[in-house]
Amino acid sequence: MVSIIDYQATQPSRRVNSVNIAIPQSPIRSVLATIRLTIPQSNATNNRVQLISSVGVRGVTGTSQLLFRIFRDGLEIFRFQVGVESDPTSEVNYVETFQAIDSNVSQGTHTYQVTVQNITSGTEATVVGPISFSGLAVALT
Repeated sequence: MVSIIDYQATQPSRRVNSVNIAIPQSPIRSVLATIRLTIPQSNATNNRVQLISSVGVRGVTGTSQLLFRIFRDGLEIFRFQVGVESDPTSEVNYVETFQAIDSNVSQGTHTYQVTVQNITSGTEATVVGPISFSGLAVALT
């Protein structure tokens, strides 16, 4: 049996072209969204936190390799990499959606953040929206 412990979601940007956030070159990263989930003591074992994020990006110059990461309380728990082209005769807008599962999260309130950075020097890309990030904590009984 599964029961919901907590659910949080944020949507800092709802449409494409609603933001223009330059994606920094690694090792600098941009925090795109933050949520907080609470795990009570009674559910501190045998739980799962499902994290889902969607981010709209655009290539500006070259082919950027973007590194998306999810952190729990400042510690990386997930990473995802994608290439984004800037060729105007090709696609330049992309919506990247990814999911992570965090298992057996300890009791307490936990801060989850999704970040992005460009790991290819000499290229540029931007976040153009939409941006969403949600977390669903469930207990497995």
